[in-house]
Amino acid sequence: MTDTPGARGTARSAPAHPHPPTAGQPTVLTGATVVLPTETVHNGQLVIDGTRIGHTAPENAHFIDVTGHYVVPGFVDLHNHGGGGASFTSGSVDDVLKGIHSHREHGTTTLLASTVTGDMDFLTRRAGLLSELAEQGEIAGIHFEGPFISPCRKGAHAEELLRDPHPADVRELLDAARGQAKMLTLATELPGGLDSVRLLAERGVIAAIGHTDATYEQTLSAIDAGATVATHLFNAMPPLGHRSPGPIAALLEDDRITVELVNDGTHLHPAALQLAFHHAGADRVAFITDAMDAAGFGDGRYWLGTLEVEVADGVARLASDGTIAGSTLTLDRAFKRAVTVDGLSVEDTVRALSATPARLLGMSDRIGSLEPGRDADLVLLDADFDLKGVMRRGEWVVGPQLG
Repeated sequence: MTDTPGARGTARSAPAHPHPPTAGQPTVLTGATVVLPTETVHNGQLVIDGTRIGHTAPENAHFIDVTGHYVVPGFVDLHNHGGGGASFTSGSVDDVLKGIHSHREHGTTTLLASTVTGDMDFLTRRAGLLSELAEQGEIAGIHFEGPFISPCRKGAHAEELLRDPHPADVRELLDAARGQAKMLTLATELPGGLDSVRLLAERGVIAAIGHTDATYEQTLSAIDAGATVATHLFNAMPPLGHRSPGPIAALLEDDRITVELVNDGTHLHPAALQLAFHHAGADRVAFITDAMDAAGFGDGRYWLGTLEVEVADGVARLASDGTIAGSTLTLDRAFKRAVTVDGLSVEDTVRALSATPARLLGMSDRIGSLEPGRDADLVLLDADFDLKGVMRRGEWVVGPQLG
């Protein structure tokens, strides 16, 4: 964001530049509503200099008038199993790249690749493949969802492949990921659960409580042991009860926990989302997709790990029993729904989609905001909050659609 008077609401006049920018030429977006961490600047301008957000607009810059549009940080997805017809759990390298690019086209400039339950040999091999993509900068790391989850709350995970979270098995997955494991979801009430949470905390990996049948008290013990995330809060856990509050109350009330929410209109009633925001606030909410192959691809039959999934009218369910099986959500749709249906402010929505997950990943010095020096990751939205452009590290993934 500029530190000129234009950043305070009076963007300087942009000269006409009908030609495309030359290689390495700085770009300036003018006339925008720019959402910053501490303020929203109207009629502002944003400088992109190489791969980073710049301070001031040089005279040789290429100006693009985006009046009437919002410029927000690129979205950060902590929990994503695939998209564009490709699975992060079972696809080839090319398949995974296809899925990553599909989500980039919907504004997700940073994501964790999430696995689903499999046997240990398969998961360790998968960790090796995904870690290479993390080392290349295509993904921010790996999220293991399963196999260390409760059979009582298994959701769309193969029950016969579940196991208790013994620290030795957890350590095996972390070692296979070569330092690229960023988060692991587990049912902390199972044997070995608390010791595994402590191991994850020691290794700098996020311990996420999910697919759990824990009590309120057991959940508090897991938080005290070092757990910091609630995997898709409300889903795959006991409901909130007035005599047995279960994990939901513990996760909402503790400031150490960031709660994931799947805002697709299927996973959550709007009142549940409002409850989470009321108790946790935008600084402790991370919108996720929990997307599977069908995200951005269409209805049909798919596989999620070893389980067959039928997608109809954009809702993914196990073919065997109708259990919700991830989502077909993309984060641009989550943004629009949050503002137009749920009534959240644009600023709180930006926090939940960008700033909060970036902070959780320890990457807020690079991503999650439009401050000078950060990566030039941004999303361009029109007045109806429809996506009109995506930039990642200074390159347009979706060029500005301003007609």
